[in-house]
Amino acid sequence: MERLICLIIGYVFGMFQTAFIYGKMHGIDIREHGSGNAGTTNTLRVFGTKAGLIVLVGDILKCILAIVVSGMLFGFSHPNEVYLLKLYAACGAILGHNFPFYLKFKGGKGIAATAGLILSFHPAFLPMGVLIFFSVFFITHYVSLGSLLVYAGLMIEMVVVGQLGMFGSSQAVLTEMYVLTAFLTILAYYKHRENIKRLLAGQEKKTFLTKKSEQFEK
Repeated sequence: MERLICLIIGYVFGMFQTAFIYGKMHGIDIREHGSGNAGTTNTLRVFGTKAGLIVLVGDILKCILAIVVSGMLFGFSHPNEVYLLKLYAACGAILGHNFPFYLKFKGGKGIAATAGLILSFHPAFLPMGVLIFFSVFFITHYVSLGSLLVYAGLMIEMVVVGQLGMFGSSQAVLTEMYVLTAFLTILAYYKHRENIKRLLAGQEKKTFLTKKSEQFEK
């Protein structure tokens, strides 16, 4: 029951579609412009750096809040499972972001929400996540490549940290955490399947922090 509650908490937070709301405040449906994705990167390309940062922060915070709330609810009563329950909350937030029912399940790709997971789940995850994403992004300017490599790193680090005993959980709980992380990783790669095709073909669009779509330039 606790798992389901955390998943629902996460989904509710995840449905706060920052990019969609920002776009509506400026008279457009962000899903009808740029890549059609309701996320940080498309907002950055369509509206510019300021808008991209606002959406990024919003999408990060909703996952952090879901994790914090779940930890407050079950942290003391389920100490052996607290990280597992936080992961369920993060999973719910990512699913709510990617598949909001009130937008006909057409949301984002969950990367900014995943950043919230990395920032708030366990201190060991932050340095590697930041290093992988920003080094790849500033070298290649491919957000998708950085995001995919972050997920690969997250999967590996989840297993390493878990087996080192840093979560204080039983092996059964750890195995469940690995399965959840694998699910999120597969989902991220699935959501980026078109990006992967373009990366392999050398046709992926690069993202620069100082540029936005000419259609919306002032």
